[in-house]
Amino acid sequence: MFVYPYFVVPGNNVVNPIDAMPGINHFSIDALIKDVEDGLKLGLNKIMLFGVGEEKSEDAHTAYSDNSLVVTAVKELKKNFGDDLYVVTDVCVCSYTTHGHCGILHDDYVQNDETVEVIAKMSLAHANAGADMLAPSDMMDGRVGAIRELLDANGQVNTAIMSHATKFASAYYGPFREAADCAPGKGDRKSYQMDFRNPTEAIKEALLDEEQGADVLMVKPGLAYLDIISKLKQNTNTPIAVYNVSGEYSMVKAAAKNGWIDEQKVVMETMYAFARAGASIINTYHIKDILKNNWM
Repeated sequence: MFVYPYFVVPGNNVVNPIDAMPGINHFSIDALIKDVEDGLKLGLNKIMLFGVGEEKSEDAHTAYSDNSLVVTAVKELKKNFGDDLYVVTDVCVCSYTTHGHCGILHDDYVQNDETVEVIAKMSLAHANAGADMLAPSDMMDGRVGAIRELLDANGQVNTAIMSHATKFASAYYGPFREAADCAPGKGDRKSYQMDFRNPTEAIKEALLDEEQGADVLMVKPGLAYLDIISKLKQNTNTPIAVYNVSGEYSMVKAAAKNGWIDEQKVVMETMYAFARAGASIINTYHIKDILKNNWM
């Protein structure tokens, strides 16, 4: 059920701790290969890649470069581990734009259709590199259909799509901003991410992604949205994923460090809550601790 997120950066032999997320690091590709190999020995065989440190631009052109960090990392991972490792890639432009938003801006307004074109090209670059699954997280309208159409037209019919179908405009993403270097320069993302007060729209958006060809529907964040997972489960037979996000992770780590909670018990209670609500895939930063310490 578990997918482990990695943050990939330029350089060699780089393993830099992310201060806001204890136990999580930035990895250069060579260091990533070593860490993934160690993870495979524990049974950790599904990962999600985020690229950090690429050239930023107004048009986010490095996001779909055939030489991007993520593309290069996927090729190296597949060369080293083949089908023993299932590779998911994040598909969004927030780490590739000068302003940090998840879309192309004109006059401080996100351009949906122009962004969808970039997202689709980024998806194809990742698929051509060997990614098993793509996880578009930008929340632009119509992007799942555009990705599926472009993939199919280029022979990538077996590349799966795990859509961030209901990604809420949430305060729980705080530590991720440091990890992915993607904080908006100004404004917020409420115009394209979901309003957390509106469950009806959340379910509608997810089912629209299903119609467009999504293979998995993701709810993000997790703990504050167990009701959305449960309601979505009642409305679809498509597998549901949940992303146990950075803020949820870091709060547990901080409380455990201070001796305020039992980390193992809290983490496992959280994992079972996700599964009980209806998630069959859990993206979480806790998985290494779970496997290393035999918490299950």
